[in-house]
Amino acid sequence: MLSGPLHYKGAEVSCCVKYVLFGFNIVFWLLGAAFLGIGLWAWAEKGVLSNLSSITDLGGFDPVWLFIVVGGVMFILGFAGCIGALRENTVLLKFFSVFLGLIFFLELTAGILAFVFKDWIKDQLNLFINNNVKAYRDDIDLQNLIDFAQEYWSCCGAHGPNDWNLNIYFNCTEQNPSRERCGVPFSCCVKDPAEDVLNTQCGYDVRLEGQRYIYTKGCVGQFEKWLQDNLIVVAGIFVGIALLQIFGICLAQNLVSDIKAVKANCGHLCIFL
Repeated sequence: MLSGPLHYKGAEVSCCVKYVLFGFNIVFWLLGAAFLGIGLWAWAEKGVLSNLSSITDLGGFDPVWLFIVVGGVMFILGFAGCIGALRENTVLLKFFSVFLGLIFFLELTAGILAFVFKDWIKDQLNLFINNNVKAYRDDIDLQNLIDFAQEYWSCCGAHGPNDWNLNIYFNCTEQNPSRERCGVPFSCCVKDPAEDVLNTQCGYDVRLEGQRYIYTKGCVGQFEKWLQDNLIVVAGIFVGIALLQIFGICLAQNLVSDIKAVKANCGHLCIFL
């Protein structure tokens, strides 16, 4: 009587790896669903879902795109990771790890290119901000994003308040009938601590009056200064994200190896029996 099977120590899938990966991805999946839901809700509120052609009408950047794209990627990755771990599906686990590895590689490449081509990135940032200055009144989400950036970094325009000449409502041409002519958005105004109510008309005519009560520095320069002042924090956030991605890839690959080992062991055992 053969006693081999009685003493055979079979491979097994690590429950710890399996459920840590599942928990890792359930959080990822729920966050992705939340981002995607917020993006779709914002589009529904603006009527984009009922008129999809309006997606291309905006001249500037629609911040909702960020929620849609990031939420969609997180949702798909989280779903593949969750189901792959729970059902021990190697196809979904490989998809998860390869897709996550591709994102990590793209982030790394983007970081290196941004460091090497700093001047080009700066020029593109100038162009991006100026394009969005032109489209300031075209979309409420874009308007709120620009107002937040100008208030947070205490800046006005890409290089200064005169960049608002690019906008049809704020330019100083004699043909401009707007009440906001030669003005700036309220987010460019230096806040008066004594004021309890936000004065949304504080930017009217200020460029005709010597720009005394508005921020005169451009947002590009202020953003660069903010990056230098918070370099350790920003670098720490990016390193943390990278480590989470590497952690997820390692867990997925570890689980795939365990599943393959169990299947191989099962095959050998079946042949032996």
